[in-house]
Amino acid sequence: MNIKNYFEGIRGTGILATSDRAGNVNSAVYAKPHMMEGNKVAFIMRQRLTHKNLQENPHANYLFKLDGKGYEGIRLYLEKTAEKQDIEAISKLQRRKRSSAEDSELGPKFLVYFKVKKILTLVGDKSPGLSM
Repeated sequence: MNIKNYFEGIRGTGILATSDRAGNVNSAVYAKPHMMEGNKVAFIMRQRLTHKNLQENPHANYLFKLDGKGYEGIRLYLEKTAEKQDIEAISKLQRRKRSSAEDSELGPKFLVYFKVKKILTLVGDKSPGLSM
């Protein structure tokens, strides 16, 4: 199964972990990643600590825990490859819509692209058998 199919129709909680160049770690709740061409994923983010950390250190980890009992889910080991402030592309991908006034109050948005370096199960060190 590929990762795009994995994320379709499931519910859960995602956490994106980053660190600055000194290794100070931050974790933040993030929606499911957007699947992009070229075996990449992308996240829409604001100009906050996660985005700041990625300017200093391109490595990140995304943990997705499926809703329900137990500890089912996956971890994506990521490396930032690019980012854009493409309002049109962000608008097309954005799942949660806000009024333009409310949206502009929250600050600029970035579409941040990542290469998926490795995929592991949520618990343990096994591959879940997913491909890009």
